Amino acid sequence: MATETTYGNARKAAILLVSIEEDLAALIMSKMDKEQIEVVTREIAKLRNISQKERDTVVEEFYHVALARGVMDSGGPNAARSILEKSFSKEEAGAIMQSIEKSMQATPFAFLQRAESGNLLTFIQSEHPQTIALILSHLPSNQAAEILSGLPSKTQIEVVRRVANMEQTSPEVIAQVEKALESRLSAIVSQKLEKAGGIEAVAEILNLADRATEKSIMESLDEDDPELVEQIRRLMFVFEDIILVNDKGIQAVLKEIENETLALALKTASEELKEKIFKNMSERAVTLIKEDMQYMGPVRVADVEAAQQKIVDVVRRLEDAGEIIISGRGGEEELVV
Repeated sequence: MATETTYGNARKAAILLVSIEEDLAALIMSKMDKEQIEVVTREIAKLRNISQKERDTVVEEFYHVALARGVMDSGGPNAARSILEKSFSKEEAGAIMQSIEKSMQATPFAFLQRAESGNLLTFIQSEHPQTIALILSHLPSNQAAEILSGLPSKTQIEVVRRVANMEQTSPEVIAQVEKALESRLSAIVSQKLEKAGGIEAVAEILNLADRATEKSIMESLDEDDPELVEQIRRLMFVFEDIILVNDKGIQAVLKEIENETLALALKTASEELKEKIFKNMSERAVTLIKEDMQYMGPVRVADVEAAQQKIVDVVRRLEDAGEIIISGRGGEEELVV
């Protein structure tokens, strides 16, 4: 059973995640283990109308901890503790210091070692070759090799030469490089705190996560809360998102949809989506659907939404079966040509 402290930290993590850019939140979640993902995702889903005071408190705590960590590098533990005690009680400051000291004893660039090679490549490829060489020399060989292979050929040569000629590097230099990289990450933190959490926030984050991360999170949650998973899924892909399905996929979906359902669903669809669907139908079928829509008369919004959800359910089922591709959700990378 989770302790009160664990629960409190999970809520803080949830509030922080909905206060930063969604792609960064997705990246952070992809580095969590299964248990952490489940706990934090639940907390995000439960967030409702977070008060400005609580948001400010969480972000301020994050700021002070980051500041204390920086002071720890240069001014030592006493200076860092002094900073924390100005904002927290002695007990709280002591607990935070223990956490900071423990994390600072970790392997250099440990926070990068947990990153996917592709994401890490994007993050560091604009760095100076000497910085890249320093990072690669502290990463596992297989991860360093993957990143090296993704660099431009000219940069590869520069990096390899610098790694080969690299001698012992002082802890101070390593700490400075780590600090600069972490600073770049923290600079991405959004200053906009108006956004609340909830299931919508989870759906938006998972929409931006890669398919493997999304699948892992959803499977973890589905084990004991399938209702929550279904709520998240319905928000992750909405009817208008069908425009992201490739033409072959649209044709596969249409084979399973009755004309009456399609006509009703298209009542409130955008012109762009209608055009996408109509171009994948025969002229005769398009004419019939347009006539149905024209003579249908007023309909209830609930009926339209129900028809749209039927089609969305078909799209989701076909995507899970690998029979259709949705642009931006990783399918393109799985193609073999």
